[in-house]
Amino acid sequence: MKMDSTGDERRVTASAESSGAVNIIFPVHDRFESHFDPRTFCSLSIFKHSEEGSHKRESSIHFDYARKKSTLDEKNLKSSETKHVENDLAACVTDVITGFYYLQSLPLQPGASYEFPISDGKTTIVRATVDKREQIRVPAGSFPAVLVTAEAVSGALQSKGKVWVWYSEDASHTPVQMRAKLGWGTLLFRLQRIEK
Repeated sequence: MKMDSTGDERRVTASAESSGAVNIIFPVHDRFESHFDPRTFCSLSIFKHSEEGSHKRESSIHFDYARKKSTLDEKNLKSSETKHVENDLAACVTDVITGFYYLQSLPLQPGASYEFPISDGKTTIVRATVDKREQIRVPAGSFPAVLVTAEAVSGALQSKGKVWVWYSEDASHTPVQMRAKLGWGTLLFRLQRIEK
């Protein structure tokens, strides 16, 4: 995951690649880009290139807060079918990647719980609970961390998965490890290095 700053906007890019035996059975090659307002953590736009198994598609979502609408444009890269959908939009939504930065900005004291809307075209309410403090070891080193569990409590993503994120227990709250349980399997991300 990488974040760039330009003016009043932040851009986050992330990618997911399957490896080993999983790559033979169910190859995954995803690229994700999100633009958001760093003052509010409101998402401005999302772009996703997704290759998961035999499914290959590109989608973009634009959030128009003045019109209170989100616009999804999607193209199936195998069949060339396209889809254009408008949905109602809350006052401010985050997206699946920006949500990690939003959580990173919070105090993250064990026992705390936060609810916020995320959107991938349709809005879902996510509940994040700060579970406990743990010492976590990843390739980048050993870190005192807080474990945060997040899951959708309403909307289209309800009961579709769960995410566990370990944030370093310092002012930066760096995500050092993440585990995501999705419908087709489990993903594990571990911090490889910290660049100064």
